[in-house]
Amino acid sequence: MTPDGNDATPGEPSPEPGQAAPEPGGLMVRTVPIDDPRDLLARIPPAPALAWVRQGCGLVGWGEVARITLPAGEDRFTAGEKWLRDLFEGAVAEDRVQLPGTGPVAFGSFTFDPASDGSVLIVPRIILGRDQSGQAWFTTISDSPTDAAPEDDLAAAVDLAATGTRLRPDATAPPDATAPPDGTARPDGTGRLRWHDGSLTAPEWAQAVADAVGRIAAGTLRKVVLARDVIATAADPIDARVLLRRLAARYPDCFTFACANLVGATPELLVRRQGSEVTALILGGTAPRGTSEAEDAELAAGLLGSAKNTEEHAYAVASVRDALAPLCTELDIPSQPSLLKFANVHHLGTAVRGTLGPDRSVLFLAGELHPPAAVCGTPAETALELIRELEHMERGRYAGPVGWVDAQGNGEFGIALRCAEVAGERARLFAGCGIVAGSDPVAEVTETEVKFLPMRQALEG
Repeated sequence: MTPDGNDATPGEPSPEPGQAAPEPGGLMVRTVPIDDPRDLLARIPPAPALAWVRQGCGLVGWGEVARITLPAGEDRFTAGEKWLRDLFEGAVAEDRVQLPGTGPVAFGSFTFDPASDGSVLIVPRIILGRDQSGQAWFTTISDSPTDAAPEDDLAAAVDLAATGTRLRPDATAPPDATAPPDGTARPDGTGRLRWHDGSLTAPEWAQAVADAVGRIAAGTLRKVVLARDVIATAADPIDARVLLRRLAARYPDCFTFACANLVGATPELLVRRQGSEVTALILGGTAPRGTSEAEDAELAAGLLGSAKNTEEHAYAVASVRDALAPLCTELDIPSQPSLLKFANVHHLGTAVRGTLGPDRSVLFLAGELHPPAAVCGTPAETALELIRELEHMERGRYAGPVGWVDAQGNGEFGIALRCAEVAGERARLFAGCGIVAGSDPVAEVTETEVKFLPMRQALEG
């Protein structure tokens, strides 16, 4: 790669223009324990946000020491892993905490389709972390010894981060994430939204579902996941930090994430790796929540008893089993799914736990698991071809792995669902559904509207 990233060898991953990767050996990393910052998302200053937070725990970051944008290809995970390994192996690191997520860390977001460019890995300058016990840490990463934050300045740097929570010019504290919309344009850009159809209108997408059901009935494949998009345009630039805080407040059991302008709250953990332990949470099969306890219980029972939804879930479980079994000495997958309740939907879920055989990084595991049947279909190759034919859109990094990885290969990657690409005043929202032989096109459109809701509400206030 050239220093400016513009003339790299064809086919090789390149940094973003103006974001040349430091040479191996150039990173200076320091991680120290700090007092519990509690709300990680409130600490992000006015800067492009990096985040992976669930129930108040996880990582947030900002600034960039290095970024790489990977070209299309089945090898994009391998290429990203090699780039990070070269970068991290040469780092000079002082880690006084020694937990997963300390030391050098990269946030990553990968394209759904291997034919798509745009997978990205970002190493931030500042990282704040917090685990479930309340243990917290502060990491600084620099590409020059003169840029490293002196130890005496760490507390001041955390205080500086806290002052960045003034998201509105007139605010003296972070805005209430649960406050109702006031009907006026806000400085965060989420007032007076205008909504537009995406690549297909709802009736056009319903026809695509009908076409997919026809292919399944003909025996071409057993399941395909079709997605659609809608566009929101705001009066002012949209502040991703506001969206993150609203999503985290309303969906604390989801993984609230931000990476390279992709923002969302996903319920699905593709893979977590901590040492030799690997875990995953497989979702497949959806029903809305009820407006009363009786209606909610009825909808839950209907989901558990639905042949269509249990079939959809079984394909998702099988795809994860097939990917992880060769890599694990032990693999525990329950024979039946459980009912998982989120703020807006019920899901059928299966928790997976295994013990890795050969040492593999979470980034390698994410590459092996992608694309799972939960967001692609069965068989995967046939489903992917049908997605390209029927969706009439570029998914980009929607439904691709998103998360973080540290220098030891520990980390977490989810599936980028319930999310939007945010750029200036524009947000592009995505939602998808698993289509099997028993799918009804009208019901699938309704399900996408339910899945659009988290991001719609985050934008609207």
